[in-house]
Amino acid sequence: MPYYSKLVRDRIPEIIQAAGKKCATAVLEDSEYLAQLERKLTEEWDEYLTCTDVRGQIEELADILEVVYAIAQVKGVSIEELEAIRAKKAEERGSFREKILLQWVED
Repeated sequence: MPYYSKLVRDRIPEIIQAAGKKCATAVLEDSEYLAQLERKLTEEWDEYLTCTDVRGQIEELADILEVVYAIAQVKGVSIEELEAIRAKKAEERGSFREKILLQWVED
């Protein structure tokens, strides 16, 4: 019997049981939940980097967003607040659309 000890999406236990399998789960305390979310973010990033097809990469980016939203929520920030912060930074400092690579700065 495989032992996972990893954070999964809310419906995964239900999906496992619907497939006729059994599983054990636990509900995490906030500090452990945040640690597992940070671990999950790394896992999803690694999956994105190793994915070779565009559709799979987009799905991994969606997974990354889901984890980022959960981390923000744990820290007391809504998705709307997070987006407002992102938009403000984009307005003040720009985004990454112009593909600018900074090569050097002279003092």
